[in-house]
Order: sequence, then C-alpha cells, then structure tokens
Amino acid sequence: MDAESGAIRVVLVDDQELVRAGFAMVLDAQPDIEVVGEAGDGLQVLELLRATRADVVLMDVRMPRMDGIEATRRIVAAGEKPKVVILTTFDLDEYAFAAIKAGAGGFLLKDAGPAHLIEAIKAVHSGDAVVAPSTTKRLLDRFAVHLPDAGRAVSGALESLTEREGEVLRLVARGMSNAEIADRLYVSEATVKTHMGRILTKLQLRDRVQAVVFAYETGLVKSGQNGN
Repeated sequence: MDAESGAIRVVLVDDQELVRAGFAMVLDAQPDIEVVGEAGDGLQVLELLRATRADVVLMDVRMPRMDGIEATRRIVAAGEKPKVVILTTFDLDEYAFAAIKAGAGGFLLKDAGPAHLIEAIKAVHSGDAVVAPSTTKRLLDRFAVHLPDAGRAVSGALESLTEREGEVLRLVARGMSNAEIADRLYVSEATVKTHMGRILTKLQLRDRVQAVVFAYETGLVKSGQNGN
C-alpha cells in the first residue's frame, strides 16, 4: 500500500524483536494501516524518521542507548509528524507520565488486544481522542504530586476560554470521550470537536493529552475528581 492510499503510516519502536513482530503482524493485516519501519531504540528511530515519513510511532520506554522518553521529546520538539503513542505496563506508569509530559499523544498497555491497538493508532492519528482517557486520568491522579500546586492562580490563557469551552476542558480532563461529553451537554459530537479545536488553539496545546495535563496543572481539575 503506497502513501497515496491514505493508510496510516506506523513505525514500531521496541528493543524486543518479537514484540515488534507481533504488533507488525496485527497492523499489516489492516487495509488502512501500514508499518513503514521498525527500530530497536530511541537513537535508531530518530535516524529512521529522518528518512521515513510516518504518522504514528508506537514507542517503548525502556530501551538501550536512548529511552523512549527522550526520543519522544526530540520527536515532539521537531514540531511535525509523527504523533507518539507510548507502550507501557501498569508497573511503569511513572515512565508513561514522563512521556506524556514530553509530548506523547497517548499511551497503550503492552498487553492490549489487537482491537485496542488498532483503535489507539486511529484515535491518536485523528487527534480526536486520548487513548484510554480514564487510564490517563488515573495516571495523573497517581502522579499529581509531581504537578505544580493545583491552587496556583489560573493562567491568563485559561481565562481566554469561553464558559462552554472551560466546561468541555473539565470533562475531557476527567476522562470523558467526545460522545460522553456530547451526551452530558446535550450537543452533537461535531460541536464537541469544534470546542476542543478552539481550546487547543487558544491554549497552544498539541493535543488532548496535553490539555488534560494543562487542566491538572492549572487546578481546573483536582486529583480525585471524576466525571460523575
């Protein structure tokens, strides 16, 4: 499948070849996803991306030479594609948190099934949804101690949001999907997407994951809150 086909171009980064092979087998079976490269560590993927156009990188965290956090930071600093999905396990949540702070678009548990893997890639590629938003919230709740004081003054950027935009941001930060937010606010999903786009633009944020972190950092959402 070539670039003109519209397939999502994915690069796999993991120091275990068998892990990459398993992911590749699942992804290459999809008509709208194409694995365009593999790397065994952070340095190798940076070199690969200089020569290969990709939309999404599935990035392991613990790797030799350069870990996934530093590699993610450098990819994001470049300011262009691809988006990064961190591969993690429950006992490595602190690394996933660091990667999100570095600019990752989301994260996925390594033992996720094929359906979740495919859904995660499509979600992050579209920029429409955080991967496992409830898990993102749990992660931030657990590591809220690493965030700035939630009681600090709300930034001027946050004050630029309309009342409805602020409401949408709070619900996003509490782990709700676009469909759930639309149902809660009695609006269409398209309207929620429009609000989210304006929020990202006004706050100069890369994606929804960064919006969630921002909401916690400014105290808009406090650790332990939920969407109920």
